[in-house]
Amino acid sequence: MQRDLKKMSATEYDLVIVGGGVTGATTAWDASLRGLKVALLEKDDFAHATTSGSSKLVHGGLRYLVNGELKLVRESLRERRIWENIAPHMVHPLPFILPTYGYGKKGGLVLSIGLAFYDLLSYDRNFVSDDDKKIPGFRSISRDEALRLMPSLRAEGLTGAKIYYDCQMFAPERLCLECIEGAVEYGADAANYAEVTGFETQDSIGRGHRVTGVHVKDHVTGEMHTIRGKVTVNAAGPWADRMMSLAEDDKPSRGLIRSKGIHIITREISGKNALAIQSDIGGHFFVIPWRGHTIIGTTDTVFKDDPDRVGVTEDDLRDFLSVVNDGLPGLNLKREDVLHFYVGIRPLIDNAPGDTGPKDSYKASREAEVCDHEELNGVDGFISALGGKWTTSRHLAEQIVDMALAKLGRQAKCETHCTPVYGGEIGRLKSFITRTQKRHSELPKEVVENLCNFYGSRVDEVLATADERPGERAELMRRVAAGNPVLCVQVVHAIRHEMARHLSDVLFRRTGLGTLGHPGAAAINRVLAVMARELGWDDTRMANEIADALRLFTTQPSTQPGVLNVATMVEAPKAARP
Repeated sequence: MQRDLKKMSATEYDLVIVGGGVTGATTAWDASLRGLKVALLEKDDFAHATTSGSSKLVHGGLRYLVNGELKLVRESLRERRIWENIAPHMVHPLPFILPTYGYGKKGGLVLSIGLAFYDLLSYDRNFVSDDDKKIPGFRSISRDEALRLMPSLRAEGLTGAKIYYDCQMFAPERLCLECIEGAVEYGADAANYAEVTGFETQDSIGRGHRVTGVHVKDHVTGEMHTIRGKVTVNAAGPWADRMMSLAEDDKPSRGLIRSKGIHIITREISGKNALAIQSDIGGHFFVIPWRGHTIIGTTDTVFKDDPDRVGVTEDDLRDFLSVVNDGLPGLNLKREDVLHFYVGIRPLIDNAPGDTGPKDSYKASREAEVCDHEELNGVDGFISALGGKWTTSRHLAEQIVDMALAKLGRQAKCETHCTPVYGGEIGRLKSFITRTQKRHSELPKEVVENLCNFYGSRVDEVLATADERPGERAELMRRVAAGNPVLCVQVVHAIRHEMARHLSDVLFRRTGLGTLGHPGAAAINRVLAVMARELGWDDTRMANEIADALRLFTTQPSTQPGVLNVATMVEAPKAARP
């Protein structure tokens, strides 16, 4: 996968996609499989925003069932099964404990009825190729068993618990990247750090105009390009309304509510089980085991500022810890227990854009909408994808490509529901890991397992990068730091074959090194040294890369969104700077 905007500017595309999150990625993959010539453009790095800022769940959504959104729940449960099949190295079943209290909405009878309906809506959940991924129906456990599994549950009024299943992603940012790599494998062109600044248009017969391409600023070279396509898809997530304004030369025809959600990562606290907890002071949250740690999230508050300026403040952490400790009073989490934190913005459809009153992001629907702007306001050749959730992104892409094909006067069936993602052709995961460990017995087993989880069937391609240039193998097959499963060859592969351009790209969206918190000075310095040699960075560039990456481990001051809390940054740069 190579980045070449000059070549892209000389190519005529069927589809130009703006946005390299999961919606844009799955749309590019779907369209490429159907034979369209596709260009994908992302202003930052692929999967840098909402896509990587999720709870890492692929789930139906019990809350949507409570809200009566049966269509969305059924769609989500079907897509959960599809993701298990097409991304077997990435998507895995996860048991959830749901405590019961009293005899009302939180009582055992009501929750049993709801979970029975949830199981009914997922009637096809075990149509999977790997028996390890089959999902049982819900079951009830006693009060004593619930407290044994999770001692920090509120004991007062506890009558027992239900155990039900959903699914979890190992690395959502890599799963998104694999969709892009799959699109490129079928002929698509993609570029990160390529910001769409405007649209190429021509007058249409009758009202409005036709979008015929996009103007792009290359943030790597500073050059401007025009990339032309017969249909342009706006898959910009939290920035989608801004793209609409550029294309429509006016206020956007559809509105968004931006919902800010933060997560914290702490030590392992719930074993192999996740928890769905209701707090009396802050709604519900999940406690999710992940890679030997625990994710707790998420918050849900309307965010009115520039989405480029979103961050986590100390006030955010303090308030959320209060909610968590209210819901799980035996946990008593403190600020020093927070190993890492991250934030994402959910782009939700505003069904009352003319209403200037307060918005409620918690109750807003997670359904998606595909907008044909020719019908909305006479802007032909332009489609917008709004709203949606990670779980249903593949199906949303199917609808987008269906509309694009209709505009192009072409027909082709969707194939993503039965085509493994790039790296997904592994068969049974457990057997694949064992076979790969035997084939690469020169590497520690935990290193090979990590490679299998991140790259699936492409493990050998990644390791082959160590032999691309003479004399590199010995160095590249070393770990980035003692005890860390990531190899230096993964860093080089990310640069040469996955468009990694910045230290943060490698730490957070290619190797997962930074997704559990600061990985330590030794690991960061090693990655920095490899990248500097590969990309020709001087001392100034290295210092800037360190500073930019460390921002993602620090909080923002509560009163100045987008400006770093300098006090919390003092020690980390000193430890990590070469």
